[in-house]
Amino acid sequence: MTTYETRRESNKKVDRQKRYNQILHILKGRTMTAKEVAVEMNRRGLTPTSERNFAAPRLTELVNDGLVEVVGKTVCEYTSKKVAQYRLI
Repeated sequence: MTTYETRRESNKKVDRQKRYNQILHILKGRTMTAKEVAVEMNRRGLTPTSERNFAAPRLTELVNDGLVEVVGKTVCEYTSKKVAQYRLI
């Protein structure tokens, strides 16, 4: 399917280690949501927009790698939905 192909192509272009390092640096000493991380990445000029998808997939991978943990839920100030909060382990 075309959507799977384009998603795979986009995913290959991401420098994951660079993105991991950016997220780990942003989370240092803080508890944040994926959207808050994405907003901070954009504020620092690391991403072209504050779209949550710049951070969320990498946060999931960092959780799976044991470097970041989910520590609770909060209501997102941007979407008014309950979302996970992350912090460094």
